[in-house]
Amino acid sequence: MRKFLVILDDSRECLNAMRFAAMRASSTGGGVQILSVIPPDEFNHWIGVADLMREEARERIEVHFEVFAKWMRDRQNVDPELVIREGEAVNEILSQVTDDPEVGVLVLGAGIGKSGPGPLVTQMSKSAGSLPIPMTIVPGDMTKERLESIT
Repeated sequence: MRKFLVILDDSRECLNAMRFAAMRASSTGGGVQILSVIPPDEFNHWIGVADLMREEARERIEVHFEVFAKWMRDRQNVDPELVIREGEAVNEILSQVTDDPEVGVLVLGAGIGKSGPGPLVTQMSKSAGSLPIPMTIVPGDMTKERLESIT
């Protein structure tokens, strides 16, 4: 089964990327894989403190994931899977694409602020020509109705 890989983070544009991935998966019989990357700099503390912080980060991610997962199950009949990795976002995204051959499309949300589309879209766009899969960039200000009409 082809999976749409979407990145779970705290950005506002993440919502449209999630919607797009779920709608496309639903209409094409695919799946959704949600990847959340914990940056390594969050754990530059003593070992005991770092372990506690790592566990708290995972719990926050799982709670955030469940909000999207419930919507995907209830509205799109898609049961997403969660993958949590630790490291630099771009490297971990590329590793996940390599590690899971069922991942067929990377879906990213683009920011709408004056600062540009966001650091992840900017970084991933630089390596877009050498990605082993297509990348879809979903505009952050696209309406839910427009997303429904194009998926």
